[in-house]
Amino acid sequence: MPNGVKMPRSEMANSERLAAAAIVHTANDGADQLLADYAGELRRQGLTVRGVIKLETERSEACSRQMVIVDLADDSRFLISQDLGPGSAGCCVDPSGIAAASIALRRGLAEGADLVVANRFGVLEADGEGFADEMLALMANGIPLLTVVADKYLDDWLRFTGNAATELPPQREAVEAWFAGLKGQQSTAK
Repeated sequence: MPNGVKMPRSEMANSERLAAAAIVHTANDGADQLLADYAGELRRQGLTVRGVIKLETERSEACSRQMVIVDLADDSRFLISQDLGPGSAGCCVDPSGIAAASIALRRGLAEGADLVVANRFGVLEADGEGFADEMLALMANGIPLLTVVADKYLDDWLRFTGNAATELPPQREAVEAWFAGLKGQQSTAK
C-alpha cells in the first residue's frame, strides 16, 4: 500500500482478507448457539471442524458464572471459570482452563481443519493471552477461524486481526455466506 497508508476495509482486496470471522454479539442474542449449531451442521456434512464451543450449564452455588467449553473432536469438557468468592465482580475466567482447552485449536491447526471455532474472543485474548496464540497461528496458516466477540471487545478484535478479518451479525445466513465465500476462493485458487 502506498506510503504506508492503510486501505479502508471496503477497498481491501479479498486476497488480503484473513480467513477469519467474528460473530459480533450483544447480550442474549444467540451468538453462542449459532456458533455451536453451525459447527455441528458442517460436521454432519462431513467437514473437519475442530475447536471449542460453549456448553450451557446450570449455575452452581460455588460460582455464579460456571463456564464449560467442549472440544468438538472428542467431546472433552473444560471448566474455564473459577470461584472468586461471594461479591466478586471480577472476571471469573480461569486461564488454566483455557490453556488446557487450547489443545482443541492446536489440533485444528495440525490437521488442517476445514474450520476451527473458538468459543470466544474476550478479555484474555484482547490482552494477548487465552487462545490468542492459537488464533494467530490459524490465521497465519490460512485455516478458517470462526469465533464470537462481544461488542465491547470489537475494537480489540479489529486491532488483533489488523482489520483484515470479517465481522458478522449473529445471523445464520451471514455465517453461511462468509464460509461459502471462503470455499469459493479456495476452489478458484486451485
